Amino acid sequence: MGVKATVQALKERQLSCKEVTEHYLKRSEKLNPNLNAIVCANEDVLVQAEALDQKKDKDGILFGAPIAIKDLFCTKGIKSTACSNILNNFVPPYTATCVSRLQNEGALILSKTNMDEFAMGSSNEVSLFGACKNPWDQTRVPGGSSGGSAAAVSAGLAPAALGSDTGGSIRQPASFCGVVGVKPTYGSVSRYGMIAFASSLDQAGPMANSVEDCALLLEAMIAKDSKDATNAPRKVGPLINLQIPSIKGRRLGLPKQYFEGELSEGVHSAIDKIIDLLKKEGAELVEIDLPHTSFAVPVYYLVATSEASSNLSRYDGIRYGLRVEKDDEGLPVKDLHEFYSITRSKGFGEEVQRRILLGTFSLSSGYFDQFYLKACQVRRKIYCDFQEAFKNCDALLAPVATHTAFRLGEKISDPMAMYYNDVYTTAASLSGLPAMSLPIGLDQQNLPIGLQIMSPPFQEDKMLELALKIEELASFKEKPNVW
Repeated sequence: MGVKATVQALKERQLSCKEVTEHYLKRSEKLNPNLNAIVCANEDVLVQAEALDQKKDKDGILFGAPIAIKDLFCTKGIKSTACSNILNNFVPPYTATCVSRLQNEGALILSKTNMDEFAMGSSNEVSLFGACKNPWDQTRVPGGSSGGSAAAVSAGLAPAALGSDTGGSIRQPASFCGVVGVKPTYGSVSRYGMIAFASSLDQAGPMANSVEDCALLLEAMIAKDSKDATNAPRKVGPLINLQIPSIKGRRLGLPKQYFEGELSEGVHSAIDKIIDLLKKEGAELVEIDLPHTSFAVPVYYLVATSEASSNLSRYDGIRYGLRVEKDDEGLPVKDLHEFYSITRSKGFGEEVQRRILLGTFSLSSGYFDQFYLKACQVRRKIYCDFQEAFKNCDALLAPVATHTAFRLGEKISDPMAMYYNDVYTTAASLSGLPAMSLPIGLDQQNLPIGLQIMSPPFQEDKMLELALKIEELASFKEKPNVW
C-alpha cells in the first residue's frame, strides 16, 4: 500500500497508525538483516503513532505515513551519522527543515537509512555500517548514495523515503531498485539540517513506489526557509491531485549525447519502447544537442570535491564528532597537528579522504584557476545548453545509467569506473534542474531500468504530470522477490 492509500485508510479509520507502523517495523526486522538498508530505528515511533491515533483531527497530507529518512538528515534525538565514523553516535539537537515539514503534515520518522559515507559514492558500499544490498538481487548494489532509501522502499520496509541528490544520488539508486525518485530544482527544498557534501549541488528529494506518492512528499517539502540562504521562495505549482495529461503535440527532447557510447542494449531497448508508446500518443520526439555534456563528470567531480574539502574541514575532533587523542601505539598525540591528522584519518573512510585531497588540490594556490575556476566556467556552459534545449522542447528524456545494477565489489577498487556511473545524472545537477527516475521495465537479468525525465527549473508539476503519463504507459508493476 502506497503513501496516498495508507493516509486515506488512516483518515477513514480503516487502519490505525500503530498497526501500519508495526507492519513496517516487523517487515524491517525480518528483511533488513540481509539487506542492511536500515541503520537506525526511531525507538519512539510506536508511541508517536499511538499519539496520532488519539487525535480527533487527522489533518495533514501525510497523516500517519511512516517515512524512512536518509542518515544524512539531522533528526532530533535520533542518531544522524552520515554513515561516517567521524559522526558515529552523533545525536543532533534539532531536526532538518525538510524532515520537520514532513512531520508537520503528519508523517512519522520510521527509521534512518544506509548511504555512502557523506553521500560520496554510487554503490552504497562505502558506509560505516557496511554495504547495502539490492532487493532485486542481493549480490548487487542498490546504487548510491541513497541506496538504503531506495532499497527500503523497493523491499517494502517503508512506503516512502527521503534521499538526497548531489550528482545522481536519488535517481541512480531509484533506477537500480525499481522505484520513483525525484531531485527537485536546486533551492526549492531547504538544506538546513542536511549534512553537507557539496553545498551548490546538494538537494533533498523523495523516493516512493509511485509518482503520486513522490508528489505528496514533495508538496510537503517545498517552501521558503529563512534558515537556508540558498532556499528560493516557492515557485512550483501545486503537486496534489495532479492529472494524467494529454501529450498530443508535446515536444519531448532526446539528448543525442545520452544515447551514444556505452549504453547497454537492455536499457536502450526499454527506453525505445517508451519512445514508441509516446509517439503513438501523439508526442513529438526531437533530437537535442547538449554539446558540453561530455565534460559533466570531470566538472562535477572538481566542483563537488572542492566544496566537500571546505565543508568537511569542520570535522576536527574538537567541537563534536570523533576525537582521537592517542596514536596507534597508545601514546598521547604530540601536538594539535597530529591530533587533527589522526582524528580525521580514523574518522573518514578512504573514498572521503580521496575526495577531500582532490578538492584541496583543485583549490590550492597555482591550481585554482587551472581546475576549479575552469570547471565553474564549463558548468555555466552546461547550464546554457539546457536553457537552449528547453526553447525547443517541454522536457528531456534520457537514461539514468548506462546499465542496470552491477555486482557488489565489481567497481569499488576502481574510482574512475565508479565516478562514471554518474555520466547521465551530473549535468542536471550542475544545472540545478529538476530531474527524476521512473521505472519502465526489466532487463534480461530481471533487473529494473529507470527512465530519466528533466524539466526547466521550478516546473516539477509539469515534470510529474508527464511522469504520470509515462507511468501509465510503462505499467511497471513488478516487485523484487523479497515480497
